[in-house]
Amino acid sequence: MGKIRTLIDEWRNDRSLKWWDRKADSAETMDLADLRDLRTEARQFRNRVNKINHIASSRLTLPVIGSKAIKKPQGTEWAHRPEAWAGPVSPTGMSSIKSKARIGSELAIFHDCESSELTLRQVRNSNEEDLAPFGIRLDVFSFQGSFLSLAVEMPRSAIENLKREHIIRLTLIIDSERPQEMFARLNLRHGPNTEQIVRELDFSTRELFVEFDLFYTKFKETRAESLWFDLIFESPSMNQITIRDVSVIRRRRANT
Repeated sequence: MGKIRTLIDEWRNDRSLKWWDRKADSAETMDLADLRDLRTEARQFRNRVNKINHIASSRLTLPVIGSKAIKKPQGTEWAHRPEAWAGPVSPTGMSSIKSKARIGSELAIFHDCESSELTLRQVRNSNEEDLAPFGIRLDVFSFQGSFLSLAVEMPRSAIENLKREHIIRLTLIIDSERPQEMFARLNLRHGPNTEQIVRELDFSTRELFVEFDLFYTKFKETRAESLWFDLIFESPSMNQITIRDVSVIRRRRANT
């Protein structure tokens, strides 16, 4: 039964292709009203083909969507890759972005530009060394603001059993068209207070990491509410920055 259905589908597909071939050949001499109707039909057909191509390209490209592969140093107790780098999100992209706009539920952009010349979109990773299925690409044209940052929220599990003896490591893989100065800031809210630790990112390598030692903070372990990171861009004008991967791990200090 399955073989017969396959043969019928192939026959229907062949007839459809021949029909479009005939219409393409006659488009130059076709009546304008008929041509207008054909264009509408072609656009509807193209939208469905584009959707199939998008899904197929996404599923057939490595790394596989849903991959949870994360480099975990010895002693890692918890690890996480934010959703924008782990799987498809909605919307997939934005242009002329307003401050506080979000892609998915965990990623937001902040800036103070009066006229935004920014685009942000999710892209599919395809390099052999990439572990994350997706990346986030930021295109910055003229930038007249004083700050630009991406806020990456962590899930509730990030603060479960979190102690001052923990070290949190943020690992990123970043491609940039030109040298870019960036900082990462950890924000840890506990009760009415928020601990903040800032680290400068070292772009001497494509894959980089920074660590945040909670021992030197005033973090109240019993009042932990939320944790997020700000990725802060200095003078980003006329640059394309692709963050290929973001992952976070937690481990205990060596002397505890």
